[in-house]
Amino acid sequence: MDKSKSLTPDILKITKEKGTEYQFSGVLNSNEKQGTYLCRQCGRALFRSHSKFHSSCGWPSFDEEIQNTIEKIPDNDGNRTEILCSRCHSHLGHVFLGEGFTNKNLRHCVNSLSLEFVENSQIIDTEEGIFAAGCFWGVEYYFKKLNGVLKTEVGYIGGHKNYPSYEDICSKKSGHLEAIRVIFNNTILKYEDVIKYFFEIHNPTQTNGQGPDIGEQYLSAIFVYDEIQKDISKNCIQILKNKKMNIATKILEMNTFWPAENYHQNYYEKNKHSPYCHVYRKLF
Repeated sequence: MDKSKSLTPDILKITKEKGTEYQFSGVLNSNEKQGTYLCRQCGRALFRSHSKFHSSCGWPSFDEEIQNTIEKIPDNDGNRTEILCSRCHSHLGHVFLGEGFTNKNLRHCVNSLSLEFVENSQIIDTEEGIFAAGCFWGVEYYFKKLNGVLKTEVGYIGGHKNYPSYEDICSKKSGHLEAIRVIFNNTILKYEDVIKYFFEIHNPTQTNGQGPDIGEQYLSAIFVYDEIQKDISKNCIQILKNKKMNIATKILEMNTFWPAENYHQNYYEKNKHSPYCHVYRKLF
């Protein structure tokens, strides 16, 4: 899966234009959790936590990659060796030999923005879906309960302003919807499973918002990466229409997903509350 359509300019500057993030600026540089580092552009597993070490260089460092996932080519500067995801050719960083940091004498110096971290140490590959279903706090609360979901991130999508804030969304002038990015284990879940669950945790027939939350930022929508996701979404909607449900959910082409502010992430988990406008009910 090529997720380029949803990536922010900051990420694309690294993955597509072979840029470099500022030293010590990446959130994954100091990450100590156990799990796997994925390619941010295609979702493939690239590195495990056991290979990560502190090099004090200012970027995440690894002395081993997952076999056959990294491509190495001479850098344009004529001196260094560039590393890319061998599947999607996303730029990751550079690899260095002979520095003596670990017994393997190897350092993959990787941009945080090129990576995605999940707390799973066996995952090989992942898929992703992006959905809008009302207040993203409640949507995330339920998606975190679905077996096979590896990571969620709430944010904004579908509008016309770059780097929108929550205040922009509430003003209803940016055109964005509150949404969630769902990364899942594709050996446990299929996209169809995720879509069906999406319909079961909100009211897809409501046309003016979700529950008591009224406004265009709370509308129901599925943002699709490709024709496969579009066809699966259409089929699920038709099943519900055959059950006499007037589905208001729109299927929209993918565009930039802007992560919401940190205090919105895992909101109910942080605040020990439960959703007020979402409830699970079996539909399929």
